Amino acid sequence: MRKLVILLVSALCVVLFYFTLSSFIKVFHYDLTVPAQSGGTPPRYRLVLITQELDTPFWNKVGTGALQAAKQNGAGLEVWGSYGKNREDFLKKIEIAIASHVDGIIVQGLEEEEFNRLTTVKAAEKGIPVITVANDVPMEESLRRTYVGSDHYKAGQMIGRRLLSDMGTAGHVVLMGSNREEDYQRRRISGILDILKAYPNIRTEVVTAGETREEVVQKTNEIMNKEPNVDAFIAVAANNAGAMIQEIDKRAKVEKYHVYSFDDSPETLRLLKLGKIDALIEQSPDRMGELSVKLMIQWLKGESFPLDYNGYFTDIRMLRAEDLR
Repeated sequence: MRKLVILLVSALCVVLFYFTLSSFIKVFHYDLTVPAQSGGTPPRYRLVLITQELDTPFWNKVGTGALQAAKQNGAGLEVWGSYGKNREDFLKKIEIAIASHVDGIIVQGLEEEEFNRLTTVKAAEKGIPVITVANDVPMEESLRRTYVGSDHYKAGQMIGRRLLSDMGTAGHVVLMGSNREEDYQRRRISGILDILKAYPNIRTEVVTAGETREEVVQKTNEIMNKEPNVDAFIAVAANNAGAMIQEIDKRAKVEKYHVYSFDDSPETLRLLKLGKIDALIEQSPDRMGELSVKLMIQWLKGESFPLDYNGYFTDIRMLRAEDLR
């Protein structure tokens, strides 16, 4: 029995010695070359684009332009957003981006106290530059570095001139915006009114219609009941155009009115082709995304300091039904 135990212990020692020796040999013959990282070279800058209108044709184009510019310039870019203009979720994403110590934030401007607090206090405190895109906010209140997007005042002037050409120098014009009169709406309205104010026989009326289709329909109905002799409707907030025209069409042939809008969404383009919109402003969302990323990288590299506080305007043009044929 004792011999059997000694034999088993000896065999165990041999086995252990074998594995120890094998491991020792592997250490000295192991290839110490660090394997290549699967993700390649990490980006020099981490950027984020944040919108409150995620997955819409306009903002998809902004995102595409931004992603292409980021790739060309060796930067990393994530596109974040919320659906249906969920402001609470939108503001939360800005806060998360700041807490994540990203290098730069490109964001759809929102005139709200909490937005300004995040950009002037939290982002500035961490040295994170903010660029607004498509929708601007006052620089003094937000400390944004610059704005990239359409010149909304000029767009309003273009609509005003088009209206004069179509309607003449007399008539009743309704400008319909949302109940959240943001910077871009104010500028569009100002541009329209500055063109029309020289003609005393043109009566202008600015109304707010809420943000839902139901609210727009209700407001349009109220206007047509109160003012049966309206000659022209301008959807200052482009999202209002479809519901506004739908309600007008129920009451009378919309073609008898002069109707204008901003932004070439699929819905407004369809209405333009059908002749229910006389003209609209076409913007350049892909260029907005591209330019905002390039300017952000120039800022981070110290190549453009300071950026133009007045903003960098992208192309706009008047689009009519005949342009689509």
